[in-house]
Amino acid sequence: MTSVTRPRIGVSVVPMEARRETLTDLAVAADQAGYDGFFLPEAWGYDTTVLLGSVAGRTRRITLGTGILGVWGRSPATIAMAASALHSLSGGRFALGLGASTAQLTEGLHDVPFRAPTAQMRRTLTQVRALLRGDRVPLAVATGARALKLAAPPAPSVPIYLAALAEASIRLAGELADGWLPFLYPLSRLPDGVRVLREGAARSSDPARRLAVLPSVPTVVARDAGRAREGAAWFVSFYLTTMGTLYRTSLVRQGFDQEVAAVLAANAPKFTGAVPPAADRLLEELTVFGTPQEARTRLARWHASGVDMPVLLLRPNLTPDDIAFTLDAFRPLLT
Repeated sequence: MTSVTRPRIGVSVVPMEARRETLTDLAVAADQAGYDGFFLPEAWGYDTTVLLGSVAGRTRRITLGTGILGVWGRSPATIAMAASALHSLSGGRFALGLGASTAQLTEGLHDVPFRAPTAQMRRTLTQVRALLRGDRVPLAVATGARALKLAAPPAPSVPIYLAALAEASIRLAGELADGWLPFLYPLSRLPDGVRVLREGAARSSDPARRLAVLPSVPTVVARDAGRAREGAAWFVSFYLTTMGTLYRTSLVRQGFDQEVAAVLAANAPKFTGAVPPAADRLLEELTVFGTPQEARTRLARWHASGVDMPVLLLRPNLTPDDIAFTLDAFRPLLT
């Protein structure tokens, strides 16, 4: 990844963004503006690896990553082949972000049972890592077959990051991955997550190795502070009310039960995109928002917490002017 002494910043966009040219243009603009990473999630839209291959040829220095690929939609071998190709196409700028995704996406799109996700992530990480080293795949299912390896040149330097919320999967990231990709993980609880990450590292062959922390942070910047808050509220309310129980369960487990209840009540019987004042703490803990100066001040808290690179997650369907305004808001931090 790009070596810099200033705080590093990445950028991403929620999976609901389906405009291919917008995704590509965002990566190019972020590269030209001096951002350090462009991470593209995959859900039910375009194949992220194909888009990143296109972006690799149009960017110069920015790290390109999957943020994230679900471990159910491809075999570990297919993931490793894509990672090897993107490593080559980008001149070594590729980072592989993996995660369990959700039961609805796994079953409702890929038609694959969502069972034992931590075990699935362990097998995927282990097999992908071996294949990128140039080794034969350690077979776990077809154990009677002759194990194969990739014909592509080895790419052991590809960093593998794991998205995780529960302690078991955070420990797995510490044990087998190069870093952790938390999402909707409260800022004040990050030290607890890092402690669990180090517990996992203690189980590895290199317990003292450096582990990166790259939180994905919903970000809304506007000239009017009230409009920025409305955008941040949309983020929090959307993920707590329409994306199943995953995120709300995680936040309740971390002591935000009253705030979660307030958001659910404000969005019943139908979604309003509201976060009531009683849940304001969630906006400060989970998002970056405000006027450009306010947004930079809030982002500074994430850097002060010790994370390696906050990844600013943008809303879908922003206009080109909105995207440019948001990227420009953080330019003073990129020099």
